[in-house]
Order: sequence, then C-alpha cells, then structure tokens
Amino acid sequence: MSLKIISNYSPNFNPIKRKISQIKFLIFHYTGMKKEADAIKKLTNSRSNVSCHYFIKKKGETLVMVPDLYVSWHAGISRWGHYKSLNKYSIGIEISNSGHNFKYSKFSKNQIYSLKKLSKFLIKKYNIKSKNILGHSDIAPERKKDPGEYFPWKELARQKIGLWHSISIRTLKKNREIKLDKISEKTFYNNLSKIGYTIKKNDSSYNKSFKNYIVKAFQRRFRQELVNGKVDKECLIISENLANKFK
Repeated sequence: MSLKIISNYSPNFNPIKRKISQIKFLIFHYTGMKKEADAIKKLTNSRSNVSCHYFIKKKGETLVMVPDLYVSWHAGISRWGHYKSLNKYSIGIEISNSGHNFKYSKFSKNQIYSLKKLSKFLIKKYNIKSKNILGHSDIAPERKKDPGEYFPWKELARQKIGLWHSISIRTLKKNREIKLDKISEKTFYNNLSKIGYTIKKNDSSYNKSFKNYIVKAFQRRFRQELVNGKVDKECLIISENLANKFK
C-alpha cells in the first residue's frame, strides 16, 4: 500500500531525538478550526507552541510536520494509565475538521482512507499496540473533545487500528439509560481505570465534575450514539467487555 506524504515542517518540537522504543502511542486529533489553511498556519507558526507529526487534509492529502523521532507538541497535559505527558511517547495525527465549536461534521472518506494507510504504516514500523491507539479526549478528557463522536473508531478497529467492544447492537440498546446502583457504578469506574482513564478516588465536587468529563470521553469513543455524561447499564457492559481487551 503506497503512502504519499508531503513535507510541511513545523518549528515546534523538542530538538533532541528520542529512541524508537519510546514511541508507544498513536494519538488522533481534529484541528477544531473553521479553515484548514488557518490550522496549518497555526501548527507551523513558531509562536503557537503547538504542532503534530502528521496532518491529514480534507481531501486526504497527508503532510508531515515533525519527523517521528522528534517530540511534537500535540498532547499537552495528558495521562493514560501510568504514562504522563504523552508527547514524549506518542505520534500525533491532526485531521482537518472544524470541531464541536464550529459545526462539527463527519470526516471525509478520503481522510479516513489516508488515516488508515498512515496508521497501518506507523503501527507496523513502531510495533504500536492496538490498546495504545487513542483520541485526544481519552488522554485529556477535561480539556478536549476530539476527535469526537463522529470519528469512526469501530470501522478502524476492524482493521486493527485501535480497539472496540464486541457487544451486539441489540444488547446495547436494551441496556441503554438503565440506571446503576452504587456498587455497579463503582465497578464501571474501576473498569475505566483498567482501560487507562485517570480516575480520582476522592469524592470532592471537583472530582464529580472530572468524572463527568471522563464519562463523556468514554462515550465519545465507545458509545457514540448518546454522549450525555451519565453512567448507565450500557456503559457498564461496554466497560466490562473492554477491560479485558485493554489488559
């Protein structure tokens, strides 16, 4: 499968090369800007302090902005499992999309086609595990919504790009919006912790708000039909199914 990539370098990266063995994650983003040209300009502007390794345009054209072995500035304050500051360990891929603040819409077929090709290439090159292919909202749920509920995680998982649950649509719908008791709710959050999400143990008002962000991030990834921040039985059975896959 041929992969054509055009260079459009950003000055925003750490100048010291990392080891190949440090690259463990793929992180998907959307640009969240109205105009594609403005997104490219921002990511290549030395004053913006943001960048990515690859940028996929609306028509599917792929740009490289930072070479793989340099740390680009795409993840910000982030955490997954025992990893913090995921810039150090990841390759960031930005996909042109206006995002939730500007009439969020589905990604184009050409974009997803290019993303599949690029992802398969990087997965093979760096031996990246399926469980380490994540969205920005997974690793920074209180700050980010991207790549969002229109991102085709299920379709990508069929080609071993990321993970998806194995529960039937009928079972999911049957359990949607059924409330949980306290013990089941605690099990749900324990499952999220096993998957990789950061769950704080105290019961402060801040933590309750943080949990709402976590639940929405989980839903945008694995229960895209209803993103409401509320834990129900559908969310629980999805989390149980996934907890085993993310081991």
